[in-house]
Amino acid sequence: MERKGPTFYLLALFFCLFVLFLYGPIVTIGILSFQGPNGGLTFPMNGVSLHWFYDLFEEQAVGDIWGAFGRSFILGLIVMITTVVMSVMGGLAFRRSFRGSSMVFYLVIASLIIPSILVSLGIGLIFNILEWPVHWSTSGLGAQLTWTLPFGLLIMFAVFNRFDKSFEEAGRDLGASPWQTFRYVVLPMIAPSLIGVALFGFTLSYDEFARTLLTSGSYNTLPLEIFGMTTNVTTPVLYALGTLTTAFSLMIILVFLAIAIFVRRRRERLGSDAGKGMV
Repeated sequence: MERKGPTFYLLALFFCLFVLFLYGPIVTIGILSFQGPNGGLTFPMNGVSLHWFYDLFEEQAVGDIWGAFGRSFILGLIVMITTVVMSVMGGLAFRRSFRGSSMVFYLVIASLIIPSILVSLGIGLIFNILEWPVHWSTSGLGAQLTWTLPFGLLIMFAVFNRFDKSFEEAGRDLGASPWQTFRYVVLPMIAPSLIGVALFGFTLSYDEFARTLLTSGSYNTLPLEIFGMTTNVTTPVLYALGTLTTAFSLMIILVFLAIAIFVRRRRERLGSDAGKGMV
């Protein structure tokens, strides 16, 4: 067996420290959320219980946790669907060169470079100037799409750059219309990538803070509500909320992974739907 040199152990130590730095705070919050009824915000723990999780489901004296959660969830779904549809349409459009395509591309990607708080401020000012009401479902939605759409579009660029056009040509040779070619040939082949775009869209929206800060209006999304609670709540109920939201995020990721695995195995087992669609 080949002996490992000191470089291997040094890199292994660096990796372990990186993982600890990345997940240590999450684990710490998870542990402290199980404090006893008289527990505080720091170690050492004063008992172990589910008291603070039960407290989350009681009427809160401060904040609107579940209302904020509902708004974030609905907004995440809207952003997810919009991101998937617009990313696919944009990816299809950029498969062929058109006048001004480079300018459009840079305009879309530019929102990733601009500081998020400036995007939020700019959209909020525009709505105020036009005397439109600032609301999480309008200005907040637009602000979050400036964050999710560039990511979705970049993913679709990578997908279509590797896409073999001979599959589409075969469908057209069999008499398929452009819509049938897309529906029964292209869409099943890019479906796993669309699941990835959907996951990006939902999670980026669900966790977004800066771009929603000045565009959500009078009703907070969950990240804004949690931020507000940090200045008012001095009990481990805040940690319990963080643990539940983290568990929810992980559950969403697992659901999307399960869907992606199902789609891939179904395609491997049944093959393309092209024949059925063009009969």
